[in-house]
Amino acid sequence: MKNILQGIERTVLRFPDRAAVADGETELSYLELLILAKRIGSHLAGTCGRGRPAAIYLDKTPACAAAMLGTAYSGNFYTVLDTGMPLERIGRIFETLRPAAVLTDRAHLERARAFCPEEKLVMLEDAGRTPVCQPLLDEIRAGMTAEDPLYVLYTSGSTGRPKGVVVSHRAALAYTRWAADTFGVDETTVFGSQTPFYFSMSVTDLYTALQTGARLQIIPPALFSFPLPLIEYLNRWRVNTLYWVPSALGVMASWDAFSYEKPRFVRKVLFAGERMPAKTLAYWRRFVPDALYADLFGPTETTDICTYYIVDRTFADDEDLPIGRPCDNCRALILDEEGNEADRGELYIGGPFLASGYYNDPEKTAAAFVRNPLNSAWPEPLYRTGDLVARGENGELVYLGRKDHQIKHLGYRIELGEIEAAAGGAEGVDVCACVYDETADALTLFYQGRASAESLTARLRERLPAYMLPARAVRLSSMPHNASGKIDRRELETRAAVLLGKQKEGVAC
Repeated sequence: MKNILQGIERTVLRFPDRAAVADGETELSYLELLILAKRIGSHLAGTCGRGRPAAIYLDKTPACAAAMLGTAYSGNFYTVLDTGMPLERIGRIFETLRPAAVLTDRAHLERARAFCPEEKLVMLEDAGRTPVCQPLLDEIRAGMTAEDPLYVLYTSGSTGRPKGVVVSHRAALAYTRWAADTFGVDETTVFGSQTPFYFSMSVTDLYTALQTGARLQIIPPALFSFPLPLIEYLNRWRVNTLYWVPSALGVMASWDAFSYEKPRFVRKVLFAGERMPAKTLAYWRRFVPDALYADLFGPTETTDICTYYIVDRTFADDEDLPIGRPCDNCRALILDEEGNEADRGELYIGGPFLASGYYNDPEKTAAAFVRNPLNSAWPEPLYRTGDLVARGENGELVYLGRKDHQIKHLGYRIELGEIEAAAGGAEGVDVCACVYDETADALTLFYQGRASAESLTARLRERLPAYMLPARAVRLSSMPHNASGKIDRRELETRAAVLLGKQKEGVAC
C-alpha cells in the first residue's frame, strides 16, 4: 500500500455496515465514512489544488474524521486545529502553514472568520453534499506516493513559535501496522477514544481502527471529570481498549471509582504522553486484573511511539516504569554529548515511523533530524528526541527526563522527574508535578491528594538530598490539564511565580 486510504478501502469491502467512528450522538459506518470522505475530497480537490495544506476547524466528531480522510482524498494534507485555541496561536501556526483552505462548519463559522479570509473557508455541510467525482479521485490517487504528507501536527516550540511535524502516508502506515500487530487490534476491538485529533496519540487509535475494522468510540471530554458516568459510558458501548494519558487513567484512582463500578469489558489499557504513577497502575491492575497494560513512549516526530513496555511485574509506589524496548523496525540509540554510544544519554530514533521534518522550517529540521553519527556508509536519518534515557539491568530503556527538564539548582544538575517519582510514591499523593523558577532558583512541588504538605516534605527529606528538596509543597484540589489531557506545567509555573512573588512581598502563601 502506498497511502493510508487504501487500507481503509479494504476495510470497507470487509465491513461496510460496521460502525467505524461514533460519539454517542452520531455514528458513521465504514461505508458512510468512505462516501462522506470522498465527497469532501471531491469538493476540496476543486478548491485548493493538490499537495497543499488544509486546516480543519471542527470539534472531535465522526464528521471531523471524515474531513481528515477527505483532505487526503483530495491529494492534500491536513492540520486539525483546536477549536478552543487562542486566535494568537492560530496566527502563529498559519505563519508557516499558510493553508489553502480552512474546513469548518456552521457552529464555528463566525470564529473561523476571525482568522481566515472568506474565500478560503470551506463549509463542511456544503462539502458533504458534493457528488463524488470518482474519475477525479482516481487521477489524484495515480499521482500520489507513500512519501506524500498525510498531516502536519503542530507542537510547542521552545522559541514560542509552534513546530509543524510532517507525517507521511508511509510513516502512518508503518506505525499503525506495528500497533495493530503488537496489540492484537482487529474488528472486535472497540477503542474508547480520549485524546483530541490534534494530538499525536489519536493517530494510534483512529488509524489503527480504520485499518482493521475496529470501532472508534469518541468519549465526551466532560466525562473525565465524572468517573462514574465515564465508566457507565465505557460499559454502555462495550469499550474493550483504552489508549489514554496517565492523568485520565488517574481520575479513576483519585476518586476510587472502581469501588462503586468497574469497566466490565476493558481488556487492554495502553498509556503514553507522560509518566504513569506506579500507584495509578497498581489501582487499575487490582480492579481490572485480566487486562494487558502497556507503557508506550515516543514523540510526535516518530508518528506517535518508538518504544514500549508491556507490564509484566509489580512496581513500588515510588518506582518508575521502564519505557521498554524499541518498536519492531525502529532503531533506538543512546548517545552521549560527543555522539558516542552510551548506557546513559540522549535517545535518538530511526526507522520508518520517522516524520519527514518540520513544515516550512528547514533550520529546525536540520537541527533535529540528523545523520546517524555511528554510520558513515550512508546518510541514515535519526531524530534527536531531547529525551534522556538509560539502559537498565535487563536491557529495558528507562526514561530519566527531558534535557530541557534537567535544571541546575544550587549548583547541582537535577532531573525534575526524580523529585516527582519520590513524591508520587508518598501515601496520600494521587498525582504531582515539580516546576522550577530559574530567576528565583526555586523548586515548587504541586500535588493532588489527601497528604499534608508537612508529611510530604518529611518523606522527601528521607528520600532526596537537601539540594533537591522543593522550597514548598502546594496541595491543589485538582491539577490543571492542557487540551491534550496532560498536566499543564506552564500553568503550574505561572502559579509558582505568583507564590514566589507573594513570598517576597511578605504575604502568607
